[in-house]
Amino acid sequence: MDSKITLSFNEAVIKKAKKYADNNNISLSRLVEFLLSKVTAANYSSLEDYPISNWVHQVAEGQAVYQTKNKRTRKAAKAEYFTSKK
Repeated sequence: MDSKITLSFNEAVIKKAKKYADNNNISLSRLVEFLLSKVTAANYSSLEDYPISNWVHQVAEGQAVYQTKNKRTRKAAKAEYFTSKK
């Protein structure tokens, strides 16, 4: 049996969540239900005990910094590839 609940979120979070749910052909209600079922599936004493990947911690803690390599020429990439295969 389904029950209703009223939640308050940041408007930007709601917009992103709606878009995510729409892209995955699921209602926002079912998405929240799924996430809550995952969180409550095990007996975690606090949110800190809940296993979560490092990149989520980075995003939650602050701005993530992505580092990219300098662009290489095709010739340099080819040489690096063949050198690594030896």
